[in-house]
Amino acid sequence: MINKLALKIFFLIATSAVLLSCGGSSSSGGGSSSSSGTPNILFVILDDVGIDQMASFGYDADNQPSMPNLLTVARSGVRFRNTWSMPECSPGRASMFVGRFPFRTNIYGAIGQDDLANSQISPYDMTTPMLLKQANYESGLFGKFHLAGPDNNPAGNGTPGVLGWDYFYGWIGGLPASIDTTAGGVGASGTYSCGFVPGADQSNGADTGACYQPNGSCSMIAGRNSTAGVPGKRCAMSGGIFVPNATSCSSTLPSGLNFGVQNAYYVSPLVINEGGTVTQVPTTDARNRGYRTTIEADAAISWINNRSGNKPWMATVSFSSAHTPLQQAPIGLAPNAGTSIDSLDCKNSVQQRLIQNQMTEAMDTEFGRILVETGLASRGKDGKLIYDPKASNTMIVIVGDNGTLGDSVKSPFNPDLAKGTAYQTGIWVPLIASGPLVVQPDREVNHMVNMVDVYQLFGEIAGLNVPALVPRVIDSAPLLPYLTNANQSSIRTVNFAQGSYNIQANGGRNGPCVFSGSSCSQIPISKSVCEDNNGTWWGPGFDTTGANAVPVTAGHSSSQGYQSCCQVNQAKYKLGQSQITIVAQTSTGIRNDKYKIVQNTTQQYNSSTDSCSNVVTNEFYQIDQAAPSPKLDNPGSANQLDPASSSTLTAIYNSLMSQLNSILASQPACPGDANIDGQVNSQDLSIWQRLLSWALSSVADFNLDGLTNSADGQITRANTGTCPKATSVY
Repeated sequence: MINKLALKIFFLIATSAVLLSCGGSSSSGGGSSSSSGTPNILFVILDDVGIDQMASFGYDADNQPSMPNLLTVARSGVRFRNTWSMPECSPGRASMFVGRFPFRTNIYGAIGQDDLANSQISPYDMTTPMLLKQANYESGLFGKFHLAGPDNNPAGNGTPGVLGWDYFYGWIGGLPASIDTTAGGVGASGTYSCGFVPGADQSNGADTGACYQPNGSCSMIAGRNSTAGVPGKRCAMSGGIFVPNATSCSSTLPSGLNFGVQNAYYVSPLVINEGGTVTQVPTTDARNRGYRTTIEADAAISWINNRSGNKPWMATVSFSSAHTPLQQAPIGLAPNAGTSIDSLDCKNSVQQRLIQNQMTEAMDTEFGRILVETGLASRGKDGKLIYDPKASNTMIVIVGDNGTLGDSVKSPFNPDLAKGTAYQTGIWVPLIASGPLVVQPDREVNHMVNMVDVYQLFGEIAGLNVPALVPRVIDSAPLLPYLTNANQSSIRTVNFAQGSYNIQANGGRNGPCVFSGSSCSQIPISKSVCEDNNGTWWGPGFDTTGANAVPVTAGHSSSQGYQSCCQVNQAKYKLGQSQITIVAQTSTGIRNDKYKIVQNTTQQYNSSTDSCSNVVTNEFYQIDQAAPSPKLDNPGSANQLDPASSSTLTAIYNSLMSQLNSILASQPACPGDANIDGQVNSQDLSIWQRLLSWALSSVADFNLDGLTNSADGQITRANTGTCPKATSVY
């Protein structure tokens, strides 16, 4: 699908020229120089920020969050306006860090507590930090991980170190916890929708009170202002619990205060991994308490500024924002939002759009602070960011991990076909690259690129021949040519994205989550995540009373739950209720320059047979990336085409379907291959033998029952030999 010979010749010439011309570039800023001459890399991941959110890409600027710092960097580099990621966070991030599509890693959706090690990044894959070690890089990751562990993995909280990162400071599971609606035990559950005591103009609010810290210290807080917001949130920002309307601090902690509970973006289960030493920080520790986006930025700044300069480094700032649960940021980080933002209801889907904008703006503020405090940029007298991409030897790469969550999608994109689907709104993401290797900055690339290509870009920046160094098939195409040649022609001829369910023991799946009584999805990994996204949980442990009560039908007790969205429709049919739309369990997209196929597999209920069965649909669209009104793949729109309506369309459709089938068939099964080298041999038996003492989910659990035992060893012995060869798909 790519003229590989021409690309290899170009890559060798371009890389040599670039490294020679840029090798001496340096900066006096802390941590931003590298005496080796090899560029440093600052990699920034925005969570649930699709292309619809960013004015710099040309869509609906009136309703988008203000991101002046990201805009400055975008205008100083290359904006890739036709980039696909995967429909959810974990497969999108795995694509970035191993350069392989989901059907090769088995990471199809957001990794949850029930997903086996078989759907997590394998320690035998070559991750980006492992790759860059070959060019003497140090690697740190700050913020959301969500690539492996801590559940169902022998490494537990040590997975970042096992996967190659020298330093990790952040959140292994990735997702912020639910909002603590007791605000630390101050009120009954459900009292405070945003996890802090609001102002006196709100129910149960106050404009004065006592702020207690875990160490027993206390201070009085009163009043609100344009930079700090209401006292209750200011207390949460400091790591404390606010007792409203208290007239003085007590010498002893008031009864009921609970410093052990997590609270979305303000109290998080921090993990630190340095040199293989893992520290799980308790919720009572001050390092865990405060605004999560600021904690992520502080950790990155500290690590970058402490680099010696003797080695190049790669710092990945993996912001958690703006993932749900949506919770107000500190006013000072998003001044455009105004103090009224603190009075919004975090459970109201309409008001959540405003909160999401504020969270994204706060993330942009902290991104700008990272650049300034590491010497990569400065501030003018007007406070605006001043960034010169040639002034340091650091490349900045910025990506979105997947499309925007439905409730936060901006016009003209479709909120009903967003994150979790392979429609454009679910997989079309921003990609920005800036720094000394960019020729003719402030330009756009409209050619197709994929998040797997970012993996190869990191190696190209380091001067590595990535395909030659990775001992297995990767799906990455080169990206550096687009940076060094403003006239570079398209490298990809097709693009691909895929989302589905991860592997759980014995074929298990996430429970069903019903939204607005009209649609059902099994993407949310738990009851709490379902409810954080304004859904009603029908899985194990569903509510039998209250506003979100679920009907109990024969064979579906609360403890058992409904196992699928199809079973939800089965129950509704038997209760005489209307059927609801089921979100596809597998959603796959393929496109060329002008046309796209979306293939959805959905388990549907058949009332005549009282059974569930999979239904596969293929939708054919004409699409583009025109701003401000792109052609989108909306079912029933003028962009949906009948492939049989002309011989030309039939040929295009058949060609795309053929390429899709070839891609999906390019990774043959290889049972018994624990180290994913395409061979089943004594090395795999050795790995299995070592993991027997662990006994639970691991890369040697070949029958996918969540156990590593004798049955898995039998599979390895029965399949000894060379597996069918995996093939490249570009």
